[in-house]
Amino acid sequence: MSVNDTPHRRLNLLTGEWLLVSPHRAKRPWQGETAPAERAVPASHDPGCHLCPGNMRATGEANPDYEGTFVFANDFAALLPEADVPAQHDLFQAMPARGEARVICFAPDHGTTMARMEPDAIAQVVDCWCAQSAELGGRWAHVQLFENKGAMMGASSPHPHGQVWASDFVPELVAREDARQRAFADARGEVLLDAVADAEIAAGERMIEANAHWLAVVPYWAAWPFETLLIARDPVARLEDLDVAARAALADILPRLLQRYDGLFDCDFPYSMGWHGAPHELGKDTEHWRLHAHFLPPLLRSATVRKHMVGFELLAETQRDLTPESAAERLRAVVVK
Repeated sequence: MSVNDTPHRRLNLLTGEWLLVSPHRAKRPWQGETAPAERAVPASHDPGCHLCPGNMRATGEANPDYEGTFVFANDFAALLPEADVPAQHDLFQAMPARGEARVICFAPDHGTTMARMEPDAIAQVVDCWCAQSAELGGRWAHVQLFENKGAMMGASSPHPHGQVWASDFVPELVAREDARQRAFADARGEVLLDAVADAEIAAGERMIEANAHWLAVVPYWAAWPFETLLIARDPVARLEDLDVAARAALADILPRLLQRYDGLFDCDFPYSMGWHGAPHELGKDTEHWRLHAHFLPPLLRSATVRKHMVGFELLAETQRDLTPESAAERLRAVVVK
């Protein structure tokens, strides 16, 4: 009996967490929630959008008539440069959390997405990501760049945009990835994600897209049904380490991956994605790190049925029905332009 037919557990090499895979459950009938499909493509300019060029934001400040990427300080930032925590009961621990947050508008076109943007426009986003990581990393411990796409993922606006949160602490998931990658390098004398990339290329069954500088796979330990991992194939630990060729290759592979998502259920595919690079507090101690991005989409069976992390997942351990191998096969079958 193969792993595609029987319940089993898989280890997430980046976090050390186990997850349960139950392939036989993919056949169960569905009478649960069906969410509305993402609406039709919006107009290229929305006078009521707080992110469109020339429009007023919630603070009353006007956006410039930008033509490429546009970055501004988040008007409702989750982190502030100055913060303090009053004394607590000795049983309940707290500590200040300082930082800053920004919004990155990917393009002036309100109705586009990264899947539909031209490579040169995506190249501007890539350069912006790299610049933000370098600048904010010069004064904060960690820089987290991410995008929430679609109402299903809680995006407050359909305008193509992402965020960057820089903090004086290294968040839990990133700290866990750092520890796991360091331990692997110490024990094996090689970079964890380099070894993963080599194994995935050799196996081929979970690969989605590849070029000379990047590899996109449904990771062996994927938690979300169509989760993907985008791994840098060059020895780089942070976005700002990418050379001109790697940046151009990233601008090429990103829309191809995202067009596979859109084509899977013929919809504007929602997701959360984010970059994980070596925390800047490490300085130059980054040989164990490899830059990568996580794409975490919620859709399960169609444009209207999503995966819910509930019950066993919340109380015991992450669980999935569709195997990563099956998910990869379905994504590879999508025709991209």
